[in-house]
Amino acid sequence: MLKSMNEALDYIESRLYDEIDDNELERITGTSVYHFRRMFSFLSGMSLGEYIRNRKLSNATFDLLHEGMSVTETAFKYGYESVDGFSRAFREWSGNSPSEVKKKNKLKAFPKLSFQLTIQGGINMEYRIEKKGPFKIVGVKKRVPIQFEGENQEIIKLAKSITPEQRKKLHNYANIEPNQVVNVSYNFDDGFMEEKGSLDHMIGFLTTKESDFDEFDIVEVPDLTWAIFSSEGAFPKIMQETMGKIVSEWLPSSDYELVEAPGISFTGDLSDRNNVYSEIWVAVKKKGEN
Repeated sequence: MLKSMNEALDYIESRLYDEIDDNELERITGTSVYHFRRMFSFLSGMSLGEYIRNRKLSNATFDLLHEGMSVTETAFKYGYESVDGFSRAFREWSGNSPSEVKKKNKLKAFPKLSFQLTIQGGINMEYRIEKKGPFKIVGVKKRVPIQFEGENQEIIKLAKSITPEQRKKLHNYANIEPNQVVNVSYNFDDGFMEEKGSLDHMIGFLTTKESDFDEFDIVEVPDLTWAIFSSEGAFPKIMQETMGKIVSEWLPSSDYELVEAPGISFTGDLSDRNNVYSEIWVAVKKKGEN
C-alpha cells in the first residue's frame, strides 16, 4: 500500500504543471480516488488539494528566484487563471507576494512527501463485517464545522434543538439496528483532514419504512457492506481515536477500502462518560471489487 501511495505522489509530482488524471491515480493505487484522498489525508494530516497547491507554490518560488520567470509566466505555468489569483494564493502560503519574494530573494520551500512504514498501534480493534440492504436515515441535520477532538458545540446545539415530540416521532420510524439514535456525517468539505470547513451532521434513526417523514431530513443509503467497530472508554476521546486508527492503521492492513457513503456512529449510556460504549460504521468493499 505504501509503495503505491509513493508511486501516486511521484505521478502527482510529474503533473504539477498539468491536469492530474483520476483514472491514472486509480490505476497506480489500485483503489478509488475517494479512498486515496481519505488515506492521503489521514497519513499526511492535510488534504490532497492542499498538498498539491503547496507543492506548486513551492516550485513557483524556485522559478521566480532561480529561473528568472515573471510573476505572470509563473502564474500561468502552474494553472492559475489570473495573476491576481496566483498572487493571493502565494501570499497566503508564504506571507509575501510573488514580487516581494523576487525583490527580497526570500525562499520558502514545501518538500515532496514520501510515506514510510512506522510500527504503531499494537492494540486489538474489535469489529465485524456486515452486509446491509438499503435503508434510510431520518432525522434533523445541520451544517457544522469540522472538529477532530472534544465535543462539537454545534452538534450539541443541534441535539438540543430536537423537541421531545420530534424525538418520539423519529423513534417510531426506527425498525432496524441499532434501533436508537445515531449520528451521521456526510458532505465533507475538501479541508476535512486539515480540520477546516464543514460537513452535514444528522441526528436520527435508521429505517426501511416508506413515508413522507413529515418535516424531517432523509438520507438514502444503498445496499452496502459495513465494517462496524466497537470501542469502550472515555467519551468522545476513545471514539475519536478509534476513527483515526480505522483509516490510518486498519485499512492499510486489511483487504478492504472505503466506499463513499455517510459515516454512522452511535453511543450507549452517557451517564458515566469515562466508560461509554460506542460503534462506528464505515462502508467498505473488497479491494479490486467494482
